Amino acid sequence: MSRTPAPPPTDAPASAPVADSALTHGLKQRHLSMIALGGVIGAGLFVGSGAGIAAAGPSIVLAYGISGLLVMFVMRMLGEMSAANPASGSFSVHAERAIGPWAGFTAGWSFWVLLCVAVGLEAIGAAKIVTGWLPGTPEWAWVALFMLVFLGTNLAAVKNFGEFEFWFAALKVVAITLFLVLGVLAILGVLPGTDSPGGSNLTGEGGFLPNGSDGFIIGLLASVFAYGGLETVTIAAAESENPVRGVAKAVRTAMWRIAVFYVGSMAVIVTLVPWDDPEVAEVGPFYAALDRLGISGAAEIMNVVILVALLSAMNANIYGASRMARSLVARGQGPRLIGTVSSGVPRNAVLASSVFGFLCVLLSYWRPDDVFPWLLNMIGAVILVVWVFIAVSQLILRSRLERESPEKLVVRMWLFPVLTIVALLAMAGIFFLMLRQPETRDQLLATGALTAVLIVTGLVRQKRAEHGART
Repeated sequence: MSRTPAPPPTDAPASAPVADSALTHGLKQRHLSMIALGGVIGAGLFVGSGAGIAAAGPSIVLAYGISGLLVMFVMRMLGEMSAANPASGSFSVHAERAIGPWAGFTAGWSFWVLLCVAVGLEAIGAAKIVTGWLPGTPEWAWVALFMLVFLGTNLAAVKNFGEFEFWFAALKVVAITLFLVLGVLAILGVLPGTDSPGGSNLTGEGGFLPNGSDGFIIGLLASVFAYGGLETVTIAAAESENPVRGVAKAVRTAMWRIAVFYVGSMAVIVTLVPWDDPEVAEVGPFYAALDRLGISGAAEIMNVVILVALLSAMNANIYGASRMARSLVARGQGPRLIGTVSSGVPRNAVLASSVFGFLCVLLSYWRPDDVFPWLLNMIGAVILVVWVFIAVSQLILRSRLERESPEKLVVRMWLFPVLTIVALLAMAGIFFLMLRQPETRDQLLATGALTAVLIVTGLVRQKRAEHGART
């Protein structure tokens, strides 16, 4: 394993920079706070949690609690490194500093592929909702419109991205907060027109673990991947007015955000609605809960919320992908053309990320039975690979920071190094569970193939660079 000395706290390599100017600091603290708050409320929570509930039953609350604890550890580790060294490349920069250029290359480009494919998926999902409202309109036209809108917001000054995300996140936070308030009132039996279900849905219909350990494992795996996207706040922090304070605040509030929005939502849903209600898996758990409360227009309300969540994710993922690509190029890890920055915005990186996302949409139409499913499998476990790089990097860099720059440890990982090692063991356990489950085995193998290719490519590039430096 190759080690490199710690570079200065920027994304630029020691050689001449690829950009004419640096990224701006156009994100205000309110933008960063709302990005951090809204980043945990995605379409995966509103829709994807249905399959987890159908498999795990009421034990989905425990599954989200366990996976949420792991995410808290990961965010704390990432926050420690990002507060000490704010960089738009985030964990890719940290991996390069701690392990070597090949690690930064692998973590960064795998995350870039993940975000770009996600942009395509979110565009398709948003278009399906709108065509449901406006039947007869072509789905591809809505996809193209959404892609153009968010391409435009990301090509403009970063404050435009911040404003879009601020209001998108605000809408999601209001929606989930209202849902939780109504749900708690119904559970307490004080919501007009409803009777409290008590604990009947938690203990009836097969009990807390209706499908045994296998069902719980499926729910646990589903919950792990629902948390993807939290990392974007550390990427955005590098362009905020006060990166260190922004990262520190976002990380310190991560615990209650995860507990309230994810674990709280699951607890309310499985208390209000029987876990085996067909609506939970077919139309979504939040719709099922609102329908159970007798709220008229529940389906349309949830469609609006899901549309906002999808558009927010599109906007954030184009942003995150472009900044990661720019950071990689600035460190000599990619084609120089997409690393140029003009007026404080990496416009070529934005274009490249958007084009790749749109290509994924086209593949979903052209090759829906082979290439597109393969692409989805390939990114299935990428977020776990990124988390492993974060944990290993923090394990190495924490000791270095304590020795060389202890004043930079504004955020500290709890009980270091014990909880970092616990997190790594938990990730290894999740990989094992994925390999054990037929539903996730193909995803793990495809992601493993992508990771292996990137590692080999990164090592070859690193060896060439080291050879060139010696000669």
